[in-house]
Amino acid sequence: MPASNTPFSSLLPLALPFLRAEPHLVDPNLPHMVSAITSVGAGECWHKDNCFLGHLLDVYRILKLWGAPDPVARCGLFHSVYSNSYVDLAIFDPANGGRELLRSIAGDEAERLVHLFCIVPRQSLIHDDLLFQYTELELVEHLTESEESVRRARDEGVVDEREPWRRKMVAVLPEGGVTVKHINTGEDVALSRRMVATFLLMTMADFCDQLYAFQDELFDNTDGQMNFSGNTFTALWPGDGRPGLWMNSLSRMAALYNLILREESLYLQSRKASIPIQSERDEALELIVPPVFSNCTKILGRESQLLARDLYWKAMAGPANKDMAAAESLLKECCKENGYVAEPHLVLGQVYMAVERYEEAEREAEEGLRLLLEWGSPWDKRMSWEGWVAWGRLLLQKAKARSWPKTSFGIISLGLVR
Repeated sequence: MPASNTPFSSLLPLALPFLRAEPHLVDPNLPHMVSAITSVGAGECWHKDNCFLGHLLDVYRILKLWGAPDPVARCGLFHSVYSNSYVDLAIFDPANGGRELLRSIAGDEAERLVHLFCIVPRQSLIHDDLLFQYTELELVEHLTESEESVRRARDEGVVDEREPWRRKMVAVLPEGGVTVKHINTGEDVALSRRMVATFLLMTMADFCDQLYAFQDELFDNTDGQMNFSGNTFTALWPGDGRPGLWMNSLSRMAALYNLILREESLYLQSRKASIPIQSERDEALELIVPPVFSNCTKILGRESQLLARDLYWKAMAGPANKDMAAAESLLKECCKENGYVAEPHLVLGQVYMAVERYEEAEREAEEGLRLLLEWGSPWDKRMSWEGWVAWGRLLLQKAKARSWPKTSFGIISLGLVR
């Protein structure tokens, strides 16, 4: 189940400014923006798997590596600074000049996105109003149908709004957008369809950065459905640090996001070319397709995500971590069940290095690196994304050199990546 066909060598140059702490190469204004959120205490606030500053920087990195336009990526950098429906982190006070200050730092477009993102009821919008309106089977079927619709529109000029998948999409999210309630005042807030799609993309980046087993414990997410129905508020932070059961939900979000984009493209194609861009529909807001889950075209089943996580954890934390044959078997099965995460490939690469199977190690290291660079975030959050990338590059370098230490001191002396 490859995530995409993009080789990691094409992805690495995009990641290097983040790995080398050269933010000005990503966005000339990024150092000033980071300084602004640092100066108001973002680095001092707790946030799930990190401090708030770390989370904001991570979400920005993910969105940039996914190809998001600057206003959307900047929204990611500031996405909770007014507080929102999930967190209480108002480090910019909108009632006391915070909005004006943020406009001067991030720009008008980004600030508008941040403001809306912070006042909408995101849990009900993303889950109740959108995601839970589709069964998993419907999403799979509609992805197939919509792909054919896009092909016919492109190759034959045929656009049919009566197709079942389009009728369902328009019923869930009309071309004119939706109206939701302000989380604090209860006032109506109008959201265009493209704005909703952008917030769905933002939620994907937000969730993949911060979710791990601690949240599963809090909400009793043992089945991986992520319906937030449990209430184990006594769960001890940070728990054992296992990967969380969030990937099925995120793959469904990605599929839904792709359906919205496809419906939007067909709607625009069928509209008369003479009609100018409609600002009330935010048609100037660029929508991109992230590379994850085969460019948002595949869904990872709940059973597969659970089995893969447990196989990985058994290989990492059980007796198998000292038995190379047992570890290989567990990790290969893990990769088969969930081919969208990097770390099992990297650990399997290390197993192959230890037994001098260098060609297989090279293949696994390269696949793991490619996935890491596509996601911009680790699945196994016991180590940072930067740490996993460095380890993957080291494995690949050593695999190509057909060289690996045979002593413990040799292992801990590794480090230089070229």
